[in-house]
Amino acid sequence: MSASKPAPLPPKNRPSRQQRLQKIIAQAGLASRRQAEQWILEGRVRVNGQVVTELGTKADPVRDRITVGGRRVMAAPEFFYLIMHKPTGVVTTMSDPEGRPTVRDLLPKLRARVYPVGRLDYHSSGLLLFTNDGELALRLTHPRYGVRKVYHVKVEGVPSESALQKLTRGVRLEDGVARADAVRVLRSNGAKTWLEVELREGRKREIRRMCTAVGHDVEKLKRVAIGPIHLGRLEPGESRLLTVDEVQKLRQAVGLD
Repeated sequence: MSASKPAPLPPKNRPSRQQRLQKIIAQAGLASRRQAEQWILEGRVRVNGQVVTELGTKADPVRDRITVGGRRVMAAPEFFYLIMHKPTGVVTTMSDPEGRPTVRDLLPKLRARVYPVGRLDYHSSGLLLFTNDGELALRLTHPRYGVRKVYHVKVEGVPSESALQKLTRGVRLEDGVARADAVRVLRSNGAKTWLEVELREGRKREIRRMCTAVGHDVEKLKRVAIGPIHLGRLEPGESRLLTVDEVQKLRQAVGLD
């Protein structure tokens, strides 16, 4: 699907967002979680017309009708999850003071504003994720959750086995030691080599600096996967919404489902 055509997921096709009732009520701004728990125990909370008195009960704030004392609890915000094949020569920002093309120029029209999760530098291409789900975005970029990111990297020359081992054992950079989780050779013609590099962190221009440190400058860099999400056949500049299954797998990867 091209960048101009994606449509938001209809409510019935969105992934279930089952949460504890007290959390839903608190997030709606009606009360603290402790007060919400008290309302549940008092039988003041209904889900789809049925009184709920068990604190462990979960519901979906989008699909289920939840009321407190007859007052409707408003549904959670509508979340969008979209991937793009970022081309080279585009900056990963929503605006650029230098007037360069931005990823915002390539985004389809949605009913909510989405933001890029992480970055790809101006000269790099590949998979870029956008969402307005702040909790998911935070976990995807936090080192604690160690989300796997896979890159295809074209370097000058043919790296020796020793150079490849250095990339996984650790290369000292100006901001500390950096290491890849895995590196393998995809193909080589004797003058240039394509590598597949897997990382679980994301420092600025990290792969480029690592490869230069072992004597092989990067000519091209393309991200092909973030956790369970793959670039697939998206052409540069194209984007598409994630499927329900993809969203669920992405949330599971960071412990949200």
